[in-house]
Amino acid sequence: MSKIKYIGLVVLTTFIMGIAFPVGKLGMAYAPPFFLMGIRFVLAGVLLALIISRKPRPRGGKQWLQVSIIGLFQSAGVMGCAYFSMRWITSGESSIITCTNPLLVIILGTLFTGAVYRGHQWIGVAIGFIGVVFTFGLHMDIQPGSFISFAGALFFAVSTLLVKRWGPAFDINVLAAYQMIAGGVALFILSALTEQPYFHMTFTSVSIVLWLAIMGSIVQFSLWYYLLRNGDPAKTSTFLFLVPLFGLLSSWLLLGEQVQWYVGVGGALICVGIVLVNWERRKRPGLLITKPLMKG
Repeated sequence: MSKIKYIGLVVLTTFIMGIAFPVGKLGMAYAPPFFLMGIRFVLAGVLLALIISRKPRPRGGKQWLQVSIIGLFQSAGVMGCAYFSMRWITSGESSIITCTNPLLVIILGTLFTGAVYRGHQWIGVAIGFIGVVFTFGLHMDIQPGSFISFAGALFFAVSTLLVKRWGPAFDINVLAAYQMIAGGVALFILSALTEQPYFHMTFTSVSIVLWLAIMGSIVQFSLWYYLLRNGDPAKTSTFLFLVPLFGLLSSWLLLGEQVQWYVGVGGALICVGIVLVNWERRKRPGLLITKPLMKG
């Protein structure tokens, strides 16, 4: 994959991820978070499964288990935690914490896959995270939602590594479809146990769900898995630092929230972090894989 194509796809994917935060926040006026996300992922998964019905489904109990585990981490864990955390913290704060995923990917990748990253890549991740925090004006308070959102970031990091490890055995769209169904079912069960499920059906609420299902789920996951399969998961995940920036800008457009001067400074730091993590010297790889510890 050419660098231009890679950058274009990763920017598009992170933009879709970013705009999903304010759109999802709007959706929570019509349904509780777990139930809303359950509708989103089951609808998206079923639609995508119908579109790709001629492609081979997962084979055997092992592959179905792998798909289900990815769904529990990726769809149920990440987005369930992100939206549930908004009961205590803002959508901006939730996106900041969720997007600490790149740092966690490098840490977990180092511990469990034998990956070795250079010092400037670690520094790049740190600078990128500082940029994300700075973008939101350093106004974060520690709330229960902060810990819930961080759990979502951890789930995101684990699912990123699992997709990179198990993903090559699946068709990308097949994996995206069935992991969303698995995650959506888990969210429905969680909603039944912790919420009073309801959905106020209006033109606006249906439009929100359709956007989240089609653009925010089918398109987003298909592109995300394609990028993870064809690139380094740590480097790809680093671009997730753009998600809160896109989320803030889309919140300004959709919700009329004011954009402060520090957004520009934070955006510059984010760009510096991305460049450092993705910069490679000639004749030397940016990622060295030693003895793999994870087995599929």
